[in-house]
Amino acid sequence: MASRRESAISVDSIAAESSAIPQSAPPAPLSKPLPNPHADPPAAPARPPPSAPPTGAAPAYRAAPQSAVSAPHTFDPDAQYSLEDYEILDTLGTGTFGRVQLVRLKHLPASRPDAYFAMKILAKSEVVRLKQVEHINSERAILSEVQHPFIVNLRHTLQDSRNVYMIMDYVPGGEIFSHLRRAGRFPTDVTRFYIATLVLAIDYMHRQKVIYRDLKPENLLLDSRGYTKITDFGFAKHVEGRTWTLCGTPEYLAPEIIESKGHGQAVDWWALGILAYEMLAGFPPYFDDHPFGTYEKILKGNLAFPSHVDSVSRDLIRSLLNKDVSKRLGNLRGGAEDVKNHFWFHGVDWRALEAGHLQAPIIPRRGAPGTTENFSKYAAPEANSMPGLRGREADAAAMAADQYAHLFRAF
Repeated sequence: MASRRESAISVDSIAAESSAIPQSAPPAPLSKPLPNPHADPPAAPARPPPSAPPTGAAPAYRAAPQSAVSAPHTFDPDAQYSLEDYEILDTLGTGTFGRVQLVRLKHLPASRPDAYFAMKILAKSEVVRLKQVEHINSERAILSEVQHPFIVNLRHTLQDSRNVYMIMDYVPGGEIFSHLRRAGRFPTDVTRFYIATLVLAIDYMHRQKVIYRDLKPENLLLDSRGYTKITDFGFAKHVEGRTWTLCGTPEYLAPEIIESKGHGQAVDWWALGILAYEMLAGFPPYFDDHPFGTYEKILKGNLAFPSHVDSVSRDLIRSLLNKDVSKRLGNLRGGAEDVKNHFWFHGVDWRALEAGHLQAPIIPRRGAPGTTENFSKYAAPEANSMPGLRGREADAAAMAADQYAHLFRAF
């Protein structure tokens, strides 16, 4: 399967917008603490061999220690920070038209964890060339509005003569994608923990009339406690009914997006089903070396499971991957409550989960503040690629001549 890291697509088609089994007996919850599969496991193949079928039971997750609950951040939202206030450190990731850098507020001691942030840097010229201006402005607007424990926090935004910048909380545990690839696949109880956090986050976004549209392991980070944080809102959008923009990652696209029938909130529940399958199996249900081959398989809908995936998990995934939007779990009259009430989630304490009071199944390695050991290594950015770091006065002439500044006024 080809790498998905650079394969997210966005094609503006029609510009118009318009208005939109239970098992026979409940499995007994587990009572023992969850294992931590992060402890230096051996590398696993992309398609691991089947193992003994895991149970479909939900574990009774034990409470997290009080010290594991996130402390309040000392970032001053009223301060007028500039690029000069940040020290650029390691590169956390790269993308089609930008990168994410670890940065530190210079006035805070390096020994303090809250001195570090993730700075998303997007080259204006590339954003314009790829016709992503609307998406970037939408990402900024939505992240400025949403506030949820399982969504990354946007602190503030900036721009200089070359780039726009989004400064967000640094989430040090790395991508779930990396943890999943290291493990090969996740056990049912580990998968359930992450999927449950996402049910809560998706429910919250949908109540804010926001559809996310890019759910995948690469866009899910783990914080220091092992809890999920959704990042990269480049394809998120405020939608009251339906929209027709073709965007997302091929393996995760719902049939209605591919067929340009107009889509709404139901696409996020479809993507959640794909994600649950990939976590349990180690690979997505529909993939091909070419995107169009992937689309054909999605539209055919031949869903096959590895033998180790239990029947309760299969029922949940089939319900989320229903091609009929009117019958798709999550898009019915009960909305997210229908998903939460599915047999697969039996035993999950939703309130304790949202409050961060449960022990996560994977606790990321914790080094000194500002370390990036849970992220891949990337080349450093070019010294002149961020002119604003030299100071506002040094970049003033270039800013005055910037032909794209008016497109990013909110920054």
